[in-house]
Amino acid sequence: MTTHTQPGEQDWLDALRSTLTMQCETQSARLTELTADTGDPAEEYTRGAMIAATRQNLEQTAGALRRIAEGRYGTCERCGGSIPRERLEVLPHARFCVPCQAKQRG
Repeated sequence: MTTHTQPGEQDWLDALRSTLTMQCETQSARLTELTADTGDPAEEYTRGAMIAATRQNLEQTAGALRRIAEGRYGTCERCGGSIPRERLEVLPHARFCVPCQAKQRG
């Protein structure tokens, strides 16, 4: 899914970009809320875990948007092969094809 897209793929990519942009905005707003100090030390551990998860989600979403903008979306960062659209529909921030992801995890 590099810059040479099939006819229906560009529409799908445009819709995905829109969805990811909305997710980015939602996660950014959530992160702002989570980092506001509530003054309750009992919530600190839970809030810290939620902040870490939200930051990771935000970074993954921003990375997918960056790859779309650069024309690299859907290309495995390890082998350079195509990541199947089915995988990207389930995991839009996927950076590796399934075989390379398995190797990445060891």
